[in-house]
Amino acid sequence: MSAQRKPVDVVGIGADGWEGLSASARRRVEAADVVFGSRRQLDLVPRGGAEHVAWPSPMLPALPGLFAEHDSRAICVLASGDPMFHGIGATLARVLGAERLRVLPHVSSVALACARLGWAEQDATVVSLVGAHAELLHPEIQPGRRLIVLSSDAHTPARVAALLVARGFGGSTLAVLGDLGAPEESRVDATAARWPHPEVPALNVIGVHCAADADAERRPRTPGLPDSAFQHDGQLTKRDVRALTVARLAPAPGELLWDVGAGAGSIAIEWMRCDPANRAVAIEHREDRAARITTNAMTLGVPGLSVVVGAAPEALDGLDAPDAVFVGGGATAPGVLQRCWDALRPGGRLVVNAVTIESEVLVADWYARCGGELVRIAAEHASPVGGFTGWRPAMRITQWTVTR
Repeated sequence: MSAQRKPVDVVGIGADGWEGLSASARRRVEAADVVFGSRRQLDLVPRGGAEHVAWPSPMLPALPGLFAEHDSRAICVLASGDPMFHGIGATLARVLGAERLRVLPHVSSVALACARLGWAEQDATVVSLVGAHAELLHPEIQPGRRLIVLSSDAHTPARVAALLVARGFGGSTLAVLGDLGAPEESRVDATAARWPHPEVPALNVIGVHCAADADAERRPRTPGLPDSAFQHDGQLTKRDVRALTVARLAPAPGELLWDVGAGAGSIAIEWMRCDPANRAVAIEHREDRAARITTNAMTLGVPGLSVVVGAAPEALDGLDAPDAVFVGGGATAPGVLQRCWDALRPGGRLVVNAVTIESEVLVADWYARCGGELVRIAAEHASPVGGFTGWRPAMRITQWTVTR
C-alpha cells in the first residue's frame, strides 16, 4: 500500500444503528473525515465533523472516481450487516484491493434471520434478490429446502409468493422478518398460496420452507431437464443427449461457457443451473430463437445468461475467453471450430455434436489432428405401434470432446 493512501474502514451496521455498534466500530466512524453509505445508513450515525456522502446511482461506475477524489482523507464506509456477505465490502475489495480495507463486520441479516426462525444456518441456502430478478430462485426451489431470501424491497415477498405458486409450491411457508435487530422488528407468516401482504417493511428478509404441491414439476439442478421445460421450434438438444453433453463439458463453479449455435439455449441454461457462479454466452444467429433463449433463461432461473445475436465465427469477436465451448449448430461454417479452439483457455473443453454426414467428416478430421474422444450416441424411445409398443430411434449423434 502506498504511504500516501490511507486505509479504508468498512463498518457493518444493523437496523439497531449507532447503539448496536461496538466501541471499536464507533471509533472508526468518529475518526473519519468522510463517511460513505446509503442515505438510510448515514442517518443512523451522528454527523460529527465528517462529511457524509450518499452513494450515487448507479454506484459501481462512480466508485473509482469517488475514492480518488477523497484519497488523502480518512474514509469510512457504512455497510449493511456483514460487509463481505453480499455487501459493499466485497465490491470494494475488487475495486480498491483487499489490502487497503479494514473491515469490521456486524451481525449479518442471515444470522439474525436463522436465529429468529430456529434454523441451522449451514442448512439454509441464501439467495440475494437485491437488484435482481425473482426468477433467480427457480433452481433453489426444491422439496423440503429452506431458503433465506435477501429482499430488494417491500414488494419482494409478494413476488416470491407468486413465483412459488406458479412453480407448484403454493404450500411453501414464508416468514417475512422486517427491520431485523431494530426496536420495531416485525414478523408475518403465511403460505405462498395464501400470502395476504402485498407490502411489508422495505428492509426485510424472507425465510422460505419449500413444500411441493402434488402436481409440482421436478426441476433438479442435475442436467437433463424435460424437453417440455424449454420453449423451442425443434432446434433443441434433447434431454438424454443434453445430460451427456453437459457432463462432457464438465462445468466447475465460476467458469464461462460459449454455446455456439444455441437454438433454444438448453446447454447454456443447464450449464448455469449447475452452480450459481457459472456464466454462459449463447450465440444464435436467428433473432426469434435468441428471444426464445432469453425467455427460457428467465423461466428456468438463470436470467444472467448473455445472448448474442449473430453468426459465428464473427459473433465471437470480443467475447471473454471461455473455459468450455459447445458447438451444437453451425460447426461446418468456415472457421468456426478453429476460432473456438483458439479461444479456449488452457485446460478448456470443446464439445461438438455432429448430426449430419458433413459435420461428422469435419469432427473426424479434427479428432485425427487433435485427439480427444469420439463417441456415437444413440437413443430409442418406446412409443405406440398400432395396439402394441415398439422402439423409435432418435437421430444418432457423433460427439467429439477434446481438452486444450
